[in-house]
Amino acid sequence: MIINDPFILCAETPNFPFYLVYTIAMQEDIIIQISNRLKDIRKEKNITLQELAEMAGVTKSMLSQVENSRSVPSLSVLLNLIKALDIDLNEFFKNITLIPASKVVVKKQKDYQSFEKENAEGFHYQRIFATTVNDYHIDFVLLRLEANARRPMVVTNALEFKYVIQGKVCYTIGDNDYLLEKGDSMFFDANELHNPASIGEEDAILLVVYFFTDRKL
Repeated sequence: MIINDPFILCAETPNFPFYLVYTIAMQEDIIIQISNRLKDIRKEKNITLQELAEMAGVTKSMLSQVENSRSVPSLSVLLNLIKALDIDLNEFFKNITLIPASKVVVKKQKDYQSFEKENAEGFHYQRIFATTVNDYHIDFVLLRLEANARRPMVVTNALEFKYVIQGKVCYTIGDNDYLLEKGDSMFFDANELHNPASIGEEDAILLVVYFFTDRKL
């Protein structure tokens, strides 16, 4: 059964005014919209990551992962964040839309969504598509790495697949370095500290697929 509304009232759910339903279908996922909405409202209200984390009873690192699509919030965490932002639930969700399910999804390159992640210089992301399959959130992204790209090592609550479309990349995972060239690919548990670096003369371009394995934070 496909739920056409991202949330429905549920009288049997105690302590919550509504029950958020994550749909399982070939459709644009609402998780990315929720992450972006949280970040936009926080910035509009001039609230820092640390301040919002403390008000919502979560860690700054956890909140950063949610805002940067590195982890999917549980319902309780999401509700705490919305409450801490002091915004009405209906107001929060009013511009979050769900594209009707389809067996075929076509995305034109011009429709890819550019976005940034934390403390990253020279990392250029474009979201191709995001969906939920069998209760797992999956995110398809293009990443362009400049030769001088820099950021701290990161952890993502997901499994990651990487395919090198252009250039050469040195991928550090834990204490190990892996050299990837055009046409090479890798799959790994991103819960371990990791980071890519472009080591060729041209920018590196990678197709990245995130498989978020656990909604709970």
